[in-house]
Amino acid sequence: MSREVHVRFCESRGVRFPPATHLIIGFQYRDDAEEFLAGLRERLAKFSLELHPGKTRLIEFGPRAARDRAARGEPKPETFAFPGFTHICATSRSGRFWIRRQTDTKRLRAKLKQAKAEIMRRRHQPVPEQGKWLASVITGHQHYYAVPGNYQAVNAFRTQLTRHWHRALSRRSQKTRLTWDRMNRLARRWLPPTRITHPYPEQRFAASHPW
Repeated sequence: MSREVHVRFCESRGVRFPPATHLIIGFQYRDDAEEFLAGLRERLAKFSLELHPGKTRLIEFGPRAARDRAARGEPKPETFAFPGFTHICATSRSGRFWIRRQTDTKRLRAKLKQAKAEIMRRRHQPVPEQGKWLASVITGHQHYYAVPGNYQAVNAFRTQLTRHWHRALSRRSQKTRLTWDRMNRLARRWLPPTRITHPYPEQRFAASHPW
């Protein structure tokens, strides 16, 4: 049987709970997942709570799900977002199953929009001051999102910040044009390069639970 992943979100009389109520629960058998879901709905109803219908679902996910769906001629398992990542059933170069995590598109757009506004607000500050601030933004982003398999999304974040910075600096003066050659030098000087900062999950587990 395939592993099931259940994503749920609770509400009470229109009042939304904080993100801590977002949960993922895995089951080996579908019957167990369905039984748990029904019991959870019944339990929450006793406290006038309910699962958000648009954010609660039962999906096939995991290595067995990928094999079973392929055998049935069905597409790959669904993806799910949590927390800030889109989780995907993928295959490594060696052919082994692994869960690939990519930056959630909505989160990425929102973060870039916020950063763009702040870059424009800071555009008249000295360049070194702007560079240090942008470096801290990129470093913080990498500390969270730079996981194996997510290099392209993390690098795209740095690239878009560089473009927004170039646009902001170009608007500081109409007399001096900021070329991309100079902009690239500024980026190399102040913005940390894209790199993966987290190990694979099995490496992290081996480090914390040595034999």
